[in-house]
Amino acid sequence: MERTVQEVADFIQARVIGNGTARLTGISSISGAKSGDLIFVHEEKGLSAALRSGASAVIAGTFASQASTNKPLLICPQPRLAFAKAAQLLRPKIEHAPGIHPSAIVHPTACLHDSVTIAERVVISERVEIAAKTFIGVGSVIGADSSIGTDCELHPNVTLYPGVRVGNRVIVHAGTVLGSDGFGYVHDPATSRYEKFPQIGRLEIEDDVEIGANVTIDRGALQVTRIKRGTKIDNLVHIGHNVQVGEDVVIAAQTGLSGSVIVGDDVVMGGQVGIADRVRIEDGAILGAQTGVPSKKVIRGKGVIFWGTPARPIKEYLKQLAMLARISKKE
Repeated sequence: MERTVQEVADFIQARVIGNGTARLTGISSISGAKSGDLIFVHEEKGLSAALRSGASAVIAGTFASQASTNKPLLICPQPRLAFAKAAQLLRPKIEHAPGIHPSAIVHPTACLHDSVTIAERVVISERVEIAAKTFIGVGSVIGADSSIGTDCELHPNVTLYPGVRVGNRVIVHAGTVLGSDGFGYVHDPATSRYEKFPQIGRLEIEDDVEIGANVTIDRGALQVTRIKRGTKIDNLVHIGHNVQVGEDVVIAAQTGLSGSVIVGDDVVMGGQVGIADRVRIEDGAILGAQTGVPSKKVIRGKGVIFWGTPARPIKEYLKQLAMLARISKKE
């Protein structure tokens, strides 16, 4: 979608230096940029490469205000964030033609808005509700009594078990399973067998959540598993039953949350974090990659980075590593 530099600058609230009428048609990295592309640079050391590139305009921080160049510059405090917003303008979401593919199976009791798009081999069960402008990708299965809000996008082979609730503007990537049974069993000492604990709760995904590929999120056992507004979940994450994930949480790949974990707002989890059952992660905590949290622990400290197993503040963790290094040298 073609825009002028000034139109993009107005959209991202940037100050233009240079030709505001230059035309932009796409976005790119610095190395792959060509005429019509918009790029960004977030550090001064990368500015010269950006200015030598084939891009038609550059988003940069205030460090570029005095740069000598014929390229239009869009100056703003957070270039990476501004670039992400500009991408929404220059590369808008693909619009799918409304309709139901002939190979799809839609139960007569399902209620689908006229603007919904249903792709090949989709199965939609009894009493499902799907709101306006939502897209359901190839081979997906939507279980009975589930509901999906407006402007959602479910990529191929997504499975919603019965009763799952999905809010508005939710993106779910390929192969993800939402609302499966939690891993709950009770040991019978008399027989040494495990009896399955009832998994009859619900799963609720709130607005503006994005869920990566091959993610599994379990329904509640007797209660609700809930992913709150704005949370972003990477590929290959598992979230157990009864978990409560707060708003604007970021969870990186291969992380696992056991049953009944509570995660506050604005929490960040790196890759391969492991959280045992009934843990509470309070607002704003940051868990580094491969951090491990034992059962029933509380992690608190807004903006504090935790690392290691068991998790502790990174300053403490690094001190302990240094001490171990000194001890090993003495031996």
